[in-house]
Amino acid sequence: MMYVRFPLLLRNIEDLLHERGIDITHETVRFWWNRLGLMFAREIRKHRVQNQNYSNWAWHLDEMFVKINGELHYLWRAVDHEDEVLEAYVTKRRNRQAALRFLKKAMQRYGKPKAVVTDRLKSYRAAMKVIGNADRQVTEQWLNNRAENSHLPFRRKERSMAKFRIFATLQKFVLVHSSVHNHFNHDRQPASRTTIKENRAAALAEWQQHAA
Repeated sequence: MMYVRFPLLLRNIEDLLHERGIDITHETVRFWWNRLGLMFAREIRKHRVQNQNYSNWAWHLDEMFVKINGELHYLWRAVDHEDEVLEAYVTKRRNRQAALRFLKKAMQRYGKPKAVVTDRLKSYRAAMKVIGNADRQVTEQWLNNRAENSHLPFRRKERSMAKFRIFATLQKFVLVHSSVHNHFNHDRQPASRTTIKENRAAALAEWQQHAA
């Protein structure tokens, strides 16, 4: 949880656990997130979908550049109006086929949104014409800042990991990272300190149940 959630190195986690009396190597931490990360992500996503902790009111879609061994790839991400990361998908291209696969993957799990906020990339328009919801696309300037700001936690983690070397590892990590981020991310602006502490304690208790 600490490695995926925070922009820390594997050796940082090794040192933190050593202070708590747990003697492991950094490779053990790597093994843990590779072996258990997707399992935890599935449990978190399953729980949130069952409890409908997401919204079909408005989705914000955006793609970001990610390098794998120096080769440019694209990470497509969908978030709702409350910064809930709905889907993350890595492709080698940024064309209509890639956008279509990404949209179908998201809609298969969450259904069709009432509005889709995107930038002016033509691939979105072409893909949504195929799906049949082109009339729901919104491309007004500044409206997609929510999706762009949601990239920041992943960017911080990407820098600490010194980029990615394998395509499959990147796809696995973005799924785990987005689920863990959703689980522990709470809107702190309108909430009191008491509410923040209660939400934090509830998230940690639920995580411990998944880990058990």
